[in-house]
Amino acid sequence: MKSDHPSTSSPSGRSLITGATGFIGFELAKLLDARQHPMRLMVRRPERAALLRPLRAELMSADLMAPASLRRAVEGVDTVYHLAARAVFEPYRRLRPTIVDGSAALMEAAVEAGVKTFVYASSMLVYDGQSGMIDESTPARPRVDYGVAKLESEERLAEMADRAGLRFAAIRLPHVYGASDLLFERLHRGLLIQAGAGRNLYSHLHVKDAARLLLGVAERGWTGVAAVGDQRPANWREFFSTVWEHYPRFWQVSVPAWLARLGTELLRPIAALRRRPSILTPDTVVSWNLELPIRPGLLWEQLGLEPRYATIAEGIPAALDDCLAFRWQHPLSDRSPY
Repeated sequence: MKSDHPSTSSPSGRSLITGATGFIGFELAKLLDARQHPMRLMVRRPERAALLRPLRAELMSADLMAPASLRRAVEGVDTVYHLAARAVFEPYRRLRPTIVDGSAALMEAAVEAGVKTFVYASSMLVYDGQSGMIDESTPARPRVDYGVAKLESEERLAEMADRAGLRFAAIRLPHVYGASDLLFERLHRGLLIQAGAGRNLYSHLHVKDAARLLLGVAERGWTGVAAVGDQRPANWREFFSTVWEHYPRFWQVSVPAWLARLGTELLRPIAALRRRPSILTPDTVVSWNLELPIRPGLLWEQLGLEPRYATIAEGIPAALDDCLAFRWQHPLSDRSPY
């Protein structure tokens, strides 16, 4: 895993956020708005633009599959935060057009426009499951197609940025949670189905800390590739037990991993006929059951930052508090195809 020391230069001028109506992108947009930072928010689905209207930002219609629209989106931009793509655990052929090709088209447009900094939201699913802590020396060996596409995109973007002399950072995010997460939406509906025993260790991060970290990477001019999590990995049993302590209003049903895998395999032909993204896939079950603990402090220490919510013990109650004031419809729930 590559990482460099932060440079002394920081981005200035306008920032572009792709995926601004998504879970993490929206939180990042709110953070930049609070700092009165000039920004442009890329919107693919006009019906979701209402989420962004309270923000002091320029909204622009663009699509990763339409290169001409991307050239408009990056014009006059100093920093790109790239979070848009098809973000579900589907077959590679469905993921590649946006995650790999669309990201490359955005980078090409950014290079032509003279963008100085490009921050890419990647995933810890570029790793295989392991019992030891993921750190700088851990090789990327993805087991699921989503991780394969993310790793390919990282490498392609890094190569393009290096040729152009553009600052590039790929941040391998863990399980990011918050009030607007699809998982919390399921909890509010009162039923959660867990595929597997839930004893596997995972790294987690509150969405507000994910946004702070992406911003910190750009502000400090950090370049390289790194994984990140909070200060203490936790298994899924601990995660949902912590939720239950503060919100005992949902039923949790555990299904053996092999049975969940079989069920999603049987549903695969039906899912293949739908254009709408689906989370009912075999790779979802595999991803859920991997051992993916990230060494605490990784990247945070290089940036001179600390997560506001050090563990799920602090982050989950804060997420539940946010649920009281914020009603959300997850992108996968609005029934529109990518």
